[in-house]
This record gives sequence, C-alpha cells and structure tokens, in this order.
Amino acid sequence: MIIDAHTHFFPPGYLEALRRGPEPYALGRDAEGRTLLTLHGARIVTMTREMTAPEDRLRDMERFGVDLQIVSVTTPNVYFGPPARRRDLARMANDGLADLVRRFPGRFAAMASLPLGEPEAAIRELDRAVLELGMVGVILGSNAGGRYLDAPELHPLLERAQALEVPILVHPMPPADADATFARGLVPLLGFMFDTSTSVARMVLSGVFERLPRLTMVLGHLGGTLPYLIQRLDNGYRAYPEAREAIPHPPSHYLRRLFYDTVSFSIPSLQCALGAVGSEHIVLGTDYPHVIGDTRAAVQSVRALGLADAAVAGILGGTAAALFPRLADHIKKILPER
Repeated sequence: MIIDAHTHFFPPGYLEALRRGPEPYALGRDAEGRTLLTLHGARIVTMTREMTAPEDRLRDMERFGVDLQIVSVTTPNVYFGPPARRRDLARMANDGLADLVRRFPGRFAAMASLPLGEPEAAIRELDRAVLELGMVGVILGSNAGGRYLDAPELHPLLERAQALEVPILVHPMPPADADATFARGLVPLLGFMFDTSTSVARMVLSGVFERLPRLTMVLGHLGGTLPYLIQRLDNGYRAYPEAREAIPHPPSHYLRRLFYDTVSFSIPSLQCALGAVGSEHIVLGTDYPHVIGDTRAAVQSVRALGLADAAVAGILGGTAAALFPRLADHIKKILPER
C-alpha cells in the first residue's frame, strides 16, 4: 500500500477567498504564464490545475500506484488577514477538504488548518475538524506572522493535539521578513527549508518535546536541514549553557523521535536522513501537485535506496498507516479493492 502523507489541495471556497484578498500576498504570473502567489515580489507558490481538480489527482494516483493521499492546504494556509477572517478561512478550508474526502472515500484523507493567531479558536477548530469532520491530522506552518511553534501561547494547542493523538505536519512558511532568499525563486528552494529547521530546532531547545513526549510530528521536506545538522545541534548543546536550559537530553534525542517525509527525492539526502533517524521514522511525501513536487521521483528514490523490503514498505505506507490512528477507516475502504 502506498500512502502519500504530503500532498496539497485548494478547496474552491478557500481559493476564491484567497483571490479576493490575498494581502500581504499578491497574485500574478511568471514568465511562462503560470499563476503565482508572491510575497514582497518573490515567488511563493506556483498554482497548478491539479490543486483544484480531484479527477486529475485520481488519474495521477492510478498512474503512479498511490492508494491514498493525505491532503492539506499549502502555504499561505490560513495565516493572512485579520483574526475573524483567519477563523472563517480555517472553517472553509476544513469543510472543503472534508467534502473531498466524502466524495472519494478511500482515496483521500485530510489534515486540518488552524487559525494559529488565536490559540483558543485554534483548539476549537482542531476539535471540530477531528471529532466532527473526521480529519486525521493537522498542518501547522513553521511560522505564522513571525510567531514560531515554540511560542508559549501555542503550548495548549500542541497539548490538545497530543491528547487527541493527532499527528502534526510541520509545513514551511516564508521567512517572517524578506531576507536574502527573496530573490530568483529561492524562497521555496531555500527559505522554506531554513524556516522549518529554525522552527523545529526552537521547539527542541525550548523543551516542547520534553514536556509533550507523546506529541507526533512529521517534518515536511525531509526536515529541511535538520538531518544534516543534527550533530551540530548536539555540539551546541554540549558547548552552550543556554542550549541546555530547558532540556536534559541533547537535541538528537528529540529529533530522532520525530518523523520526516521524503519530499526531497535525492538519494544522498535520503541516505543522510536514514543515518540520522532510521527508516522507521521516514514516510512517503511527494508535495504533489506543486511544480517542484514529483510523485514518480518520490516513489522511485525510496525504492532505489537498497533497503530491505520491509523497510521500503514501511516508508511507502506502513509507517504512515500506523502513525495516523484515524487512517484506519480509510484503509479499510482500500483493502477490499486490492
């Protein structure tokens, strides 16, 4: 069974709301005529037809042998506009994704978007999305308006996710301020990776995972730079007193408890992650249908690693099936067809 844990979909109502008022983002076109979402003039998201077309997605799933996609709303998620609008966008996005799942049972499951600027509203929407709409996970941006996931006001939300046994996908957001990556398409290529790394490293060093040992978290894009830098973080823990203030163990102790999706498609990068955290902490992700996502390369790169059959099967679907408890009902709908 192949389960893609990192794919994106724009529900119709959400997309219309984005078009009506994307500020501080803007909509435009690139040199090839494709619709772009930009921030401070820099490319953030390149729109594709498959982001809104379920039938096209099903065609590609059949083509590449994907049994189930776990869909979520990509950047900018619901982190724009005033608080009331963010609440409305979250409800609209989650209702739209839940409708997609109902229309195509056994092919899609969904992750909830939450209005992070209002922690109490985020908890209410989390409960509604999981307990009423049947969503299997949550997607959280690496930052929301410059507030990173170690912010103390977010701790009750993370605590509630742990209690519900709901995995969290940490998805990159643009850096809070325009930096050196806001040039020549580098925000999605580099800025996203650094922002995920920064957000999760802050969570580790501030003790989030020490206080919430059962919190399940999947890091998008192979954890950004974290598998590569895991030893450097441990070196800092030994050398810097401030890195030891909130945690009794080195950062690697916590990073090896997390999960990492395969949105990289690079065999050397995957091998680095395998060495850092082990195959049992890696799940398939494709970033479909982004223009820099690639379902074929995602599956082929896993199969090219030379791992034992059981490890390959785990990465391609078995680990995700165990990681997301609420996937069980979706998987039951797939099994009779196989």
